[in-house]
Amino acid sequence: MHKQVRLLLICAVSFAAGAFITRYDDPKQPITAEMADVGAKLFGLSFTKAECDSMVDNLNDQRRDFETIRTVKLTNDVAPALYFNPLPTGFVMPTGASSFKASTLPGQVRMPANRDDLAFYTVAQLGELIRTKQISSEALTQFFLTRLKTYGPTLFNVITLTEELALEQARRADAELKAGKYRGPLHGIPYGAKDLLARRGYKTTWGSVPYKDQVLDYDATVIKKLEDAGAVLCAKLAMGELAMGDVWFGGKSRNPWKSELGSSGSSAGSGSTVSAGLLPFAIGTETLGSIVSPSTVCGITGLRPTYGRVSRYGAMALSWSMDKIGPMARTVEDCALVFNAIQGPDHLDPTVMNAPFRYAPMASLKGVRIGVVQKAFDSTYPNKANDQATLDMLKKLGATLVPIELPPFRYAALTMIIGVEGAAAFDELTRSDRDSLMVRQGKSAWPNEFRSSRYIPAVEYLQANRIRTQLINQMYDVLKKAQVDVYITPAYAGGNLQLTNLTGHPCVVLPNGFNAQQTLTSITINGQLFAEGSVLAVAKAYQDATEWHKKHPVLN
Repeated sequence: MHKQVRLLLICAVSFAAGAFITRYDDPKQPITAEMADVGAKLFGLSFTKAECDSMVDNLNDQRRDFETIRTVKLTNDVAPALYFNPLPTGFVMPTGASSFKASTLPGQVRMPANRDDLAFYTVAQLGELIRTKQISSEALTQFFLTRLKTYGPTLFNVITLTEELALEQARRADAELKAGKYRGPLHGIPYGAKDLLARRGYKTTWGSVPYKDQVLDYDATVIKKLEDAGAVLCAKLAMGELAMGDVWFGGKSRNPWKSELGSSGSSAGSGSTVSAGLLPFAIGTETLGSIVSPSTVCGITGLRPTYGRVSRYGAMALSWSMDKIGPMARTVEDCALVFNAIQGPDHLDPTVMNAPFRYAPMASLKGVRIGVVQKAFDSTYPNKANDQATLDMLKKLGATLVPIELPPFRYAALTMIIGVEGAAAFDELTRSDRDSLMVRQGKSAWPNEFRSSRYIPAVEYLQANRIRTQLINQMYDVLKKAQVDVYITPAYAGGNLQLTNLTGHPCVVLPNGFNAQQTLTSITINGQLFAEGSVLAVAKAYQDATEWHKKHPVLN
């Protein structure tokens, strides 16, 4: 082709493209068949010119509908009229009364010679000290408030100290105990809550700049239930902005074992404060690893309950069909004690189901069948030696290990569900351009994820959830065929973390050794839906046979 002709053609194409962009960069311009064709290609679809012409009227009508919808102010607490149900076909909900039997503490619990050692006592031990009046709740609360003030600023794990409230609750706990009213094992015990749980009178920042001065005029159900159990709220803890990662508007939450490292996310402050002995337990949330990952990195024990076990009323919504709330503590039984207080319906979160929680420690694992995702353990991944030692210990404790295979699928393809629901939950943030205020602005950060998720068609979102239904049923068949209520996986290898967050299954993550960086590693014990009692009992039997949960960092 002649050089001048080719140049003219290039100029003509460039001019046409520029004209198209100029013409259609105004969102108020009517949608055309050309736009429909470009849009179809975005979604990997192909329509004829006639088909695109036919769609134009419908597309313009739909956009007018979008504009109508956007005139309604929807705050984050308004859930969609579609509720996720994790129950597979044929699953029979457990019935009957709940029951809880705590372990007998070995020996008599005494105040330590060095008062600083209280920082690493378990919830159960501290509860016994309060019950026997060896220490008052007020004194214990003051002790932990001092630690929070001392180490919180360098670990970046506290957003708001609730000191006035804490001391008021502690004094009430002491007065009640003096009057003969004992609320149970959490009576007078200090704790912290991830700062996406509302507490009237205090900021609930969601870890994010646009909300850093937000005060919500109600209490989250979990906060209320813990108050009813006698627990003492000492702090609203750091979380990754809008529940992603460990970076919030005040900095990066640190790992007490190695302060140059982050504490992972998004329950970053919860993991860090418990690990550092700044609080005996904390409340975290998980959508896709936000209890499992900080617990792993910080070397503590975390329980992610079944979807629909704990009310999310008063909690920030990221993904209505995947968000879950659970305890993070020093031991399995501490998690059980806290979970016993927070689980169950409240008539405010319609997704919460009424199922009994039954927990009792096991003397041994003899006769217990535990599924093993053998393919995951056989793969090459970090911490494999520690995980193999865990399997050997379970066999030594008498368990029968049964190989199982998880349903085959690329589970990551379904995590678009989080993006779509998160984009809806924070629609106003995106459209107002206030997302530009957020700390993290990279390609993988929420501002870009929320914008990108608007291009996911509703059809694909629903198809993803239909596949999710298939996975739920396949998981039920896998566990039923293997005749196990509990199975074990590496913390990350094999895709189990993504799968079970999609299907709503519970798990306990607990430390099982050290890695090359001299931080603790973890193992995950999973269970059938609403089988938290079994998962906790098996996890406790393993934990009692090891010493990893007794390790703690030395703070400078």
